[in-house]
Amino acid sequence: MLIDFFLALKQAKLPVSIKEYLMLLEGMQKHVIGPSIDEFYYLSRSALVKDERNFDKFDKAFGAYFKGVTAVSALDIDVPPDWLKRMMQREFTAEEKAAIEAMGGLDKLMARLKELLEEQKKRHEGGNKWIGTNGTSPFGNGGFNPEGVRIGGPSAGNRTAVKVWEQRTYRDYDDQVELGTRNIKVALRRLRKFAREGAEEELDLDDTIASTARNAGYLDIKMVPERHNTVKVLMLLDVGGTMDDHIKQTEELFSATKSEFKHLEFYYFHNCVYDYVWKNNRRRHSERFPTWDIVRKYNNDYRLIFVGDATMSPYEILQPGGSVEYNNEEAGAVWLRRLIDRFPKFVWLNPEPEGVWEYRQSIAVVKQILENRMFPVTISGLERAMRALVK
Repeated sequence: MLIDFFLALKQAKLPVSIKEYLMLLEGMQKHVIGPSIDEFYYLSRSALVKDERNFDKFDKAFGAYFKGVTAVSALDIDVPPDWLKRMMQREFTAEEKAAIEAMGGLDKLMARLKELLEEQKKRHEGGNKWIGTNGTSPFGNGGFNPEGVRIGGPSAGNRTAVKVWEQRTYRDYDDQVELGTRNIKVALRRLRKFAREGAEEELDLDDTIASTARNAGYLDIKMVPERHNTVKVLMLLDVGGTMDDHIKQTEELFSATKSEFKHLEFYYFHNCVYDYVWKNNRRRHSERFPTWDIVRKYNNDYRLIFVGDATMSPYEILQPGGSVEYNNEEAGAVWLRRLIDRFPKFVWLNPEPEGVWEYRQSIAVVKQILENRMFPVTISGLERAMRALVK
């Protein structure tokens, strides 16, 4: 089995070697871990992957090979993990979905979840009340409810959860991706302000000729500092969730931005900006940067660029505690306003097609907060965004 797993990693273009494979076997023989798929995942990743840039490739290959062998993240409350295993994918008719109504607000939803955790004594599948799988209850996974709390398992694809009760892993955007077109770079070049700063390393031909002529023909070489784009950019990138549909497009934008702007600072957030951001998605729970520090650290001459699809529950923008991951004390809208007040030159780049914006309530909310400075990630949209940042 492990030989096939090793070959699957090689097939996925991971640079794993026989020596690393033997190290994994030695760890298994010495019972370094127990019979847990989670423990085996971490042991095999530690033994076989030597560069964290390959973690995402490893995760995909591991998931494909061990498909069907699942583990559920532990909850703060003692809920039997077996309840949360997804047994099947149930399809709902349009009539069934239309008949399901929301619980009446985030506060009521969370209060009801607490009651169920105290009352429920066994596993449930289907149905519309208990925590379980493939039903219409607002709690569990694999089913459908317009406003629910996903617990333990993967999404059924409806993306209607207002909280997700599991620790998800996001991947940093690759800034070395090869662009399929140079048009993004060309559009970004509208945001340029050149100045000559630093050491004198570049020949000033015109001044050299003039100075040599004034010096009776004796060569008088003149040097000037190299010209650099002095525009400073602060980029905040949404990652994970619905942004997974736009990874390639966002990576191209991110890669082009890093190559065009010498003074670039970037941070990640999920869905909406709250009281902290992060730089490394693998360490986002241990290495956080308070958003207040971002506001204080950078001068107001930085151009602020948000990148995200703004597709979420309106709770996540307008209500304290609305984050899908934790109970934020202040609403996302408060933090968005603080950022744009600090950095008056700002835009929001949205990779979602502009034609669907009017059907997403959260996009309308974000657009209103950002004074309609939202632009699509198209060549025309980028050019309009750069013009807005120049003004």
